[in-house]
Amino acid sequence: MGPYSTVATTDSYDRILSDPEVKAVAIATPAASHFTLAMAALDAGKHVLVEKPLTSALSDGEKLVHAAEERGLVLMCDHTYCYTPAVQELKRMVCGGELGEVQFIDSVRINLGLVQPDVDVLWDLAPHDISILDYLLPPGVSVTAVACHGADPIGHGMACVAYLTLKLSSGGMAHVHVNWLSPVKIRTMVVGGAHRTVVWDDLNPSQRLSVYDRGVERQASERLAAGDRKQITISYRTGDMVAPALREQEALRSMVEEFASSISEGRSPVTDGWSGLRVMHVLEAAAQSLRLDGAFVPVGQTVAATVGDDR
Repeated sequence: MGPYSTVATTDSYDRILSDPEVKAVAIATPAASHFTLAMAALDAGKHVLVEKPLTSALSDGEKLVHAAEERGLVLMCDHTYCYTPAVQELKRMVCGGELGEVQFIDSVRINLGLVQPDVDVLWDLAPHDISILDYLLPPGVSVTAVACHGADPIGHGMACVAYLTLKLSSGGMAHVHVNWLSPVKIRTMVVGGAHRTVVWDDLNPSQRLSVYDRGVERQASERLAAGDRKQITISYRTGDMVAPALREQEALRSMVEEFASSISEGRSPVTDGWSGLRVMHVLEAAAQSLRLDGAFVPVGQTVAATVGDDR
């Protein structure tokens, strides 16, 4: 370290945990080590921030959440995208009713690499999209079932391309595409509501959000057709597109500020351990669906698996 650094370094985790001056620990290590390191920190009385995913096994994640609650400590999962100005504005529009009832969500997160040696593309990239979905959905709406299809065309031994279809309790549907093999990098999400649709392009800093007053409307006449079905008339609404101005703010800084504030204020952070656990429930269901050749698997009714399992 340079002579002007104010950061002390050590190669001993036990030394960190035994230091009374250390009140909180951030864990950014391979997922397989999250549970052991986080539980040790909780046992030492430290607040804990964990990189996604919360743990590599659902049962371990549940243990962490309950341990933090029993000890009165903050357990937070680093779902960084939830702290971006674009996603926060999206949440405001969804929960404020500006979009109307959410009918569909399409998310694409593809790029060339980095192919991970210990996890498949599902566990590497999809936690971002699932955590955003968990954050955006209005109260009372949740993911009820997941179908996942994947492929390993390069013989890596784990899926390098995956497609997830998620059923929402509202009757809507979400779709997530993650891919390590694409020569181009794409980061987009389309949130379609009954009134408006928003396109989020995370790679376009000058226009991250585009709000379209366009959509499909159904009109039912009073006249009944054969079989007692109403005659349905479909009309297409074509309105303006608006690109709201967003403040530039570093998401990682906002996330760390939320961690510090939740500790000082004695409250749960926005992306608390329960948030991390909900994301893991969806990941586990997707992983089981992948093993079942894409069958829908109810969320919360999965057989626990670990990140290193063959998917």
